[in-house]
This record gives sequence, structure tokens and C-alpha cells, in this order.
Amino acid sequence: MNWLVDAVVLLSKGGFVMVPLMVCSVVSVTVLIERNFRVRRARADVSETISAAEDAVYSGNIRRAVDVLDKPDSPVTRVLAAGVKNCHLGERCTERAMEEQGTREVAGLTRHLSWLDTIVTIAPLLGLLGTVTGMIASFNIIATTEGISTPTAITGGVAEALIATATGLAVAIFTLVGYNALQERVKGVVNEIETRGTAMVNALAETGEEHGEATRLSA
Repeated sequence: MNWLVDAVVLLSKGGFVMVPLMVCSVVSVTVLIERNFRVRRARADVSETISAAEDAVYSGNIRRAVDVLDKPDSPVTRVLAAGVKNCHLGERCTERAMEEQGTREVAGLTRHLSWLDTIVTIAPLLGLLGTVTGMIASFNIIATTEGISTPTAITGGVAEALIATATGLAVAIFTLVGYNALQERVKGVVNEIETRGTAMVNALAETGEEHGEATRLSA
């Protein structure tokens, strides 16, 4: 535990800007952990569920398809279910229903990611602010008559500047890596929603055409 105590002592020498930087770091870690769990659940494999729903669509059992898609807690199946529920209104309405549900799902997946974007921007600025205040403190000491005879006081201001700068950069780098990784995972979910949605629209359209052809032939 000595290393932890040493780290706390070192960080405490960074000046007042260390308080908002620590808040930024806690928020960043919390959001990254929470969003990773959320996106991981969204990326669960639902291929078998979708295949079963498509089979139900091709067999003309739309209600069965909706029941199958409503079971999993997945944004992909919720988007498809929204389209299937509105398939009786036509292809365009089906696509719009999927688009609306898709917008809601993406908004849920990207919730709080703007906080990470803000931290990436503000953390280096806070570090720079600490650098400025630390250097000002050092120059103020140099300006006094006792400044030349107390070099340790001068280096204390320099240390404050460097610690604040390093902490700000570290928080920003860590947050940026996590933010970009989450963005890529969300893009993967969005791409799957678009791909599966297009396939379901095509299946519904083909089924509708087959039923229409059968109706015309029997007439």
C-alpha cells in the first residue's frame, strides 16, 4: 500500500486543479465501465432468434415473428420487431418504423458518451491551467528577496506545474482510448441493425409479393 500513499502524496502536490482532474478521472472510469457493459449486452449474438423470426415471416406467421423478436433484450431485435409490427402498412412504413426505433436504440447506446468527449477536451486544459498557476507561484517566489535562498520553494511550483500537466494528459489519453473503443463498438451494433433491418424488409416484401401473386392467381 506504500505505492498508493506515495501516489496520493505526489498528486496532492499538483495544486487545486487536481480536484477537477480527479473528478474527471472518476467520471471517465465510471462511464467507461457502465457503457462497456451496456454495449456488450447489445452485441449479444441473436442470429438464431432472427433466423427463427425470418422463417416465421416466410411462413406467413407475422404474430409468431413478433413474439420471437420481442423475447431477447437486444436493440437489433427491437428494431426488427418495430418493422414487423408495422408491415401491414406497407414497405415504406416498415422502414420508417425501423428507422425511428433505430434512432432510439442508438441514442440509448451513446448516452453519456458526450461526457467522455468533454473530458478529453477539458483535462489537458486543466493540466495547462495547473502549469500556469505553478509557474506563477515559482516566479512569485523568485521575485521575493528570500526566493534565491530557498530553491526548494521554487522547485515546488515547478513540480506543481509538471504534475498537473502530466495528470491532465494522462486522464485525456485514457479517456480518448476508451471513448474511441466504445464508438467503434457502437458502430458495429449500428451496422448490424442496418444489415438485419434490410434483410427483414426484403423478407417482408418478398412475402407480401408472394401472397399478392397467390391472391391474383386464385381470383
